[in-house]
Amino acid sequence: MNEEFARLRNDLDALVSQLEAVDFFRAGEDVLIGCSTSEVMGHRIGENSSEEVAALIFDVFSEKAGQHNVNLMFQGCEHINRAITMERHVAENRLYPAVSVVPHRSAGGSLSEYAYHHFDSPAVTEHVAADRGIDIGQTLIGMHIKPVAVPLRVEQKTIGQANVTIAYSRPKLIGGPRAHY
Repeated sequence: MNEEFARLRNDLDALVSQLEAVDFFRAGEDVLIGCSTSEVMGHRIGENSSEEVAALIFDVFSEKAGQHNVNLMFQGCEHINRAITMERHVAENRLYPAVSVVPHRSAGGSLSEYAYHHFDSPAVTEHVAADRGIDIGQTLIGMHIKPVAVPLRVEQKTIGQANVTIAYSRPKLIGGPRAHY
């Protein structure tokens, strides 16, 4: 592993540690990850997609998903309408209908492609309502987070050269000034 990948691994480890410290990974919940591997490497989104970066990110989060019993989902790029790749049993359990597309580097992005080829039984769906999300490189995951999405501030602001935005969802507050929460 070269120096650049060692720094990426350190960034990922720091982010994951900070997320674990605030109980971000909750058993049974869905964690959506959107990522531009191009931006992680300091390039414009979609211009220099990296399977190596995708593998690193997938492996780090897959390990944590197994430890915390969460379901990972990976958002593809705009060329597949930001469709989501996940394990088939998750899609079926959540009643997310599958769509016919196989993500690849030029339409879906490297991380979505990598996930598709490394899940046991992948499925791609058009829409999800994830409990939590990690957006690496401003890939606009908000459309796939349950309302009400709440930003989570962590110390680790970047992975490589890409900005990181974290969100979780909370139930809506209803009832006005007389309500108790």
